[in-house]
Amino acid sequence: MIDVHNLTKQYGAKRAVDGLTFSVQPGVVTGFLGPNGAGKSTTMRMIVGLDHPTAGSVTVNGKPYAQHAAPLQQVGALLEARAVHTGRSAYQHLLALSQTCGLPRSRVDEVIEAVGLQGVARKRAGGFSLGMGQRLGIATALLGDPRTLILDEPVNGLDPEGIRWIRDLLKSLAADGRTVFVSSHLMSEMALTADHLIVIGKGKLIADTTVAAFIATASGSLVRVRTTDPQALRQALSTSDVAVRDLPDGALEVSGLTTDAVGIIAAEKQIVLLELTPLQASLEEAFMDLTRDAVEFHATAAPHTGAPS
Repeated sequence: MIDVHNLTKQYGAKRAVDGLTFSVQPGVVTGFLGPNGAGKSTTMRMIVGLDHPTAGSVTVNGKPYAQHAAPLQQVGALLEARAVHTGRSAYQHLLALSQTCGLPRSRVDEVIEAVGLQGVARKRAGGFSLGMGQRLGIATALLGDPRTLILDEPVNGLDPEGIRWIRDLLKSLAADGRTVFVSSHLMSEMALTADHLIVIGKGKLIADTTVAAFIATASGSLVRVRTTDPQALRQALSTSDVAVRDLPDGALEVSGLTTDAVGIIAAEKQIVLLELTPLQASLEEAFMDLTRDAVEFHATAAPHTGAPS
């Protein structure tokens, strides 16, 4: 379990993390989301003691990370997959860590097999592709068989098979009762993997909720309806608080009413309905909507050079 209380980090005039308070519970995959510059990486670094907070506190499994007698067996972290001596092989890297922490040599073979690096385990890590480096970083995080996993962008550089493997791994670790805290910019993947979300922007907490509740907050009351008489239904539904929009396939999109309300109005006006479906935003749409005011870096259109096409 991870407990963060009023966590703050100041760099000169820049407040990277601003009074964060949240808990990451065991038994579920908790996603950590936020726009670039939101403070996610800084928060993760403070959890494992790489950065010291300006104010506030954070504990992992009841203690600050540095106070654990065997921290690698309490917390496995992937914050920078390339943090490996490039001249060492994957096996040598993991063996050095295992010997430092008093872990058996057999554990090295187990994690190498678990992440699928058997064929390259004796090769220099400096020659690894991005995806292979990610797998080695995950093997490092798993080495101590920890109760808590903290992974920053673990699917970065992985192919579709590797992404699915990570998803299944995280779910299985959570099902085993472990604490799993993972950040990612791939919203489609987070929607399939996470059960709970911590969302921050400009260092502040925006949401601490389930994935379903987060999406529902952004979706509001949005209904798709098909009818034999679109004009009559539009007239019956249209008020100052309700918006009705034509969809390309002839259906109507109703904003501001639930499916029950639309059905009741249609029944009162004796309008036949062919379809009545609540619409839901995707996690990406919900994230963009709820973090719009917390985006620090905004892209603009590329300038026109005037070059002939």
